[in-house]
Amino acid sequence: MSEHPGADQERVLDCLADAVVAVDLQGRITLLNRAAEALAGLPSEQARGRLCREVLKADDHAVERLLLQAALGQGPALNKGLYLLTGEGLRLPASLTVSALEDTHGQVVGAVGILRDLTDVFEGYLAGTAGDPRADLRKALLRLDSYAGIISRNHEMREIFAVLPEIARSDATVLIQGASGSGKELFARALHQLGPRSEGPLVILNCGALPDSLLESELFGYKAGAFTDARQDKPGRFAQAHGGTLFLDEIGDISPAMQVRLLRVLQEREVMPLGGTRAEATDVRVIAATHRDLYRLMLAGRFREDLFYRLDVVRLRIPPLCRRSEDIPLLADHCIARLRRRHRKEIGGLSAEALALLQRYDFPGNVRELENALEHAFVLCSGAVIEPRHLPMRLRQQAEQAESPAVSSLAELESRFLRQVLERNDNSAGAAARELGIHRSTLWRRMKRLGMARS
Repeated sequence: MSEHPGADQERVLDCLADAVVAVDLQGRITLLNRAAEALAGLPSEQARGRLCREVLKADDHAVERLLLQAALGQGPALNKGLYLLTGEGLRLPASLTVSALEDTHGQVVGAVGILRDLTDVFEGYLAGTAGDPRADLRKALLRLDSYAGIISRNHEMREIFAVLPEIARSDATVLIQGASGSGKELFARALHQLGPRSEGPLVILNCGALPDSLLESELFGYKAGAFTDARQDKPGRFAQAHGGTLFLDEIGDISPAMQVRLLRVLQEREVMPLGGTRAEATDVRVIAATHRDLYRLMLAGRFREDLFYRLDVVRLRIPPLCRRSEDIPLLADHCIARLRRRHRKEIGGLSAEALALLQRYDFPGNVRELENALEHAFVLCSGAVIEPRHLPMRLRQQAEQAESPAVSSLAELESRFLRQVLERNDNSAGAAARELGIHRSTLWRRMKRLGMARS
């Protein structure tokens, strides 16, 4: 396919129900078919030569961003969920498939995307469906970017999604590390549900919320008469989780004494209840989670080395929300759908300004803080759309201070994108090139063209 398809090709594309858009290496529109014109609200003649983001507006410039990544050689994107922004402020659910566009000599001259409006696909939800049809529509869209109930289109999260089935199939102990509020329990639930123990119980205990005396009885149980008021036997969490999974949250907060007792259980696969005289066998898969760096705690002598290596058989690192800004629109829509039912308010979603503000905020409290901020907005909002003024003051102040100047060109956007990839890979060009799926020399040429110095 050439950079400027001929009239015959354009007539064929006009027959497609899906929107087709092509851009050059500067991100300027070279082609819109008839369906794309309808989405853009602009005839092809007026759209040609304009920047893609000005013609097909989307959350986080998603259409332009995905086209750019394809032109960079990162590979095609298939059915990526996104929202298109209309001139009336509506957000239309859509999916986008993109690939690089080459000329007759095999040189990349841009990218082409096929954009599908999903509103009609889920038309049944809008007519006679019980409950809130918009919630059903958003739920259907979220399935494009979710896995085992976890919502994300972030590349780090997608890498975790790819290995979850294999980890789930094993019986190995898993250590989940991630900041508070980042969703560690969701991954524990996914591992349980995807594994062979899914028919068994999933028992959850927050170790950081209990003092040693209570934690010991909660974990291991006790026999009648073990202490005052112990009138009958009580099974511990290990016994309750027999044949299933035990999720120990905030494992990094337990005391040295509890570390010793837990280590023995993991080694011997036996539990001694308080006041008991005979150990009881336990058949439990253990998943532990912490917001702390257990390896550093171990080096500092604050966490037992032998217990660390018992827990750290397989490790999952959950990236914080500040590294997953592309997930904020998805998570916000998911949260708003739940809040709409809970508060019985007809709030359609976020204004473009409110969403931009959320994406500038660094969310030290992660997904939990995002949910808190949106519920705060729901309480204050009396209209159909959440505006910046409805969001918490602390969030507005920090996000406004962090506001950066708008991207003035596609080259600047590409430069920013490459810098982010390099930062994620500790400025290793080889690792960055592998993430992008391109040769290292291709990356150097891109950097040279953009005036980026080698680091």
